[in-house]
Amino acid sequence: MAKTFPDNQSWLDQVDEAVVDPERPIVDPHHHLWHSRRVGEYLLKDLRLDTDSGHRIEKTVFLECGAEYRSSGAEHLAVVGESGFVAGIAAESRESPGAEIAAIVGRCDLRAIDLLDEVLAAHQEASLGLFRGIRHSGARDDNKDVLMIPGQAPEGLYNDVSFRAGVKQLGERGFSYDAWHYHHQSADFYALASAVPDTVMVLDHFGTPLGVGPYAQQRKSIFDQWKIDVARIAECPNVHAKLGGLAMPDNGFGWHEANRPPTSDEFVEVQQPYYQHMIDCFGPERCMFESNFPVDRFSVSYKVLWNAFKKMTARYSEDEKHALFYGTAARVYRLGD
Repeated sequence: MAKTFPDNQSWLDQVDEAVVDPERPIVDPHHHLWHSRRVGEYLLKDLRLDTDSGHRIEKTVFLECGAEYRSSGAEHLAVVGESGFVAGIAAESRESPGAEIAAIVGRCDLRAIDLLDEVLAAHQEASLGLFRGIRHSGARDDNKDVLMIPGQAPEGLYNDVSFRAGVKQLGERGFSYDAWHYHHQSADFYALASAVPDTVMVLDHFGTPLGVGPYAQQRKSIFDQWKIDVARIAECPNVHAKLGGLAMPDNGFGWHEANRPPTSDEFVEVQQPYYQHMIDCFGPERCMFESNFPVDRFSVSYKVLWNAFKKMTARYSEDEKHALFYGTAARVYRLGD
């Protein structure tokens, strides 16, 4: 039985591989940082252990995770504490060799229209210029007791008039919107993306096809409907896709409970149909690989994960590979490349 993060390094070390295509520059557009969680801390030293494991990770993007909110002051500005916390770590990342934390996606309540400009400005100031957008998660499922990371969104968030106005305002201010939800919420996300076409949106984690609890025996039917939903979402030119976050325990592949983690070949065998469909629908110019670390670290090591991504894309042209591993993320998150 695998230990849970962060005590699973010896478990992850059971699978070691030579790095595939080690000179390929990479932007990892989705990771977290935190001081204290029930799964342990994940700070720059921990991130660097992963990003320095052999692949050429040049830049990363931090995604909100509820870390280090302010404990005093105006309630609507509590979320800005996270941007300040990460900005300090980002500055530290620039002072030593290794991947640079080059952008921050924060959080705020997009329904609070009258306060939104104030919160966005505060994020910009606290982030020291690294703030790029907002993730206000829409994830909600009634089976919270079987989910390791249950979404906390209210019912019907994507259809909320105030929420849509907030997403629209993000685009008007030049910021992007990252979306996280579950597979059965795809129709609502399509409606949101269609209703707010001028805001750049990023679909995180494939729309999280669930595979635990009542969904454990429905993988084929969920996958079949997911393919239809993804193809429809891809018709919205303002939406980009993050390819990753599909090794979370809630996806139901069970690697975190296995005697050893998967090899890159085993990972590709199981998950390539999801990745291939996403790339086929969105095209490489609208897709970006992501680690979703340390959450996906429950299931697979950083080195093996990026090996799997590179093996999945062996047939693509050099320009297409660059888009998938670097260019799309650099453009969407305005990394100056």
